[in-house]
Amino acid sequence: MEGFQNSLAFWVTVIGTAVGLFGIIQSHAWLAALGVLAAVTSIGALIYARHERVRFRAVFVTVEGRTIDCLSLATLRRRMNRSLTIQHAEHDATIHGEDLTATWHYAGYCHGISESSIEFSIDADSHIPFDDLACSAFDLVNDPRKEHPIRPILIGSDGISKKVAVPLLAPLGPGNQFEVLLTCELPGCMKAGIDYCTATVSFNQDRILDYSMKLIFADEQPGWVRAYEAGSTGTSRLLKELKPVHSTGSRTEYLDAAGEIWARSARIYVFWRCNMRQQPLRQQRRNFLRDKATAA
Repeated sequence: MEGFQNSLAFWVTVIGTAVGLFGIIQSHAWLAALGVLAAVTSIGALIYARHERVRFRAVFVTVEGRTIDCLSLATLRRRMNRSLTIQHAEHDATIHGEDLTATWHYAGYCHGISESSIEFSIDADSHIPFDDLACSAFDLVNDPRKEHPIRPILIGSDGISKKVAVPLLAPLGPGNQFEVLLTCELPGCMKAGIDYCTATVSFNQDRILDYSMKLIFADEQPGWVRAYEAGSTGTSRLLKELKPVHSTGSRTEYLDAAGEIWARSARIYVFWRCNMRQQPLRQQRRNFLRDKATAA
């Protein structure tokens, strides 16, 4: 299809140029103008199509021989927050068998005229319908005791990369501080062997002052854990190999902490596990779906 489109645009350009020259030779101004317009339009279409192909191919990130599909989709659908400045970004990922519990904790201030919500990207390697996800958020500035949980709102289509918005309990004005905590359970999205989880940020600022990612393996210590960084062009680079910072029984914790990270990037945490034990969240999801069907 791509070759056919290029061929079609090429012949339109050739014919348009020929028509334009014929019009000039025959002194037909309208024919010359039509030929020039066709040629210019065709050339513009070729340039735009080539740019889009390059952009589409660039977002596909491959790490450790594996394509990071959810991150590729998240990059194509990237939405940038232009009214909030993030000062502290903390991510937690608890992995238990096939289940993942992800937590985002963002703090900063509003530099725009006003803002009433903050957006997050929930990414996983398998599709779990948004309505089936157990997600809750808290506006910690207005609800420090966590008495009023907030259900995130899905933005756009539902897929392996979901954009959600957390409405704040009170709108922000210029200079107002915010602090938001979001927790989401994603059952059945992790696999044995080489797997990964991601942490993405997309804000209209150059750097985030304080960033951290805590990886918690609740049932089995992985063979290794590596941290990669992927930019907006889809290129990735190895940052470091993480070592355990705390281990108790079957629970092992890893920490990636950094300052002054780029505010429009993603970090990919790749690890290897040979076995996986029982998955409590998957069973909870089955019970939830069963109860939901019974109630219907």
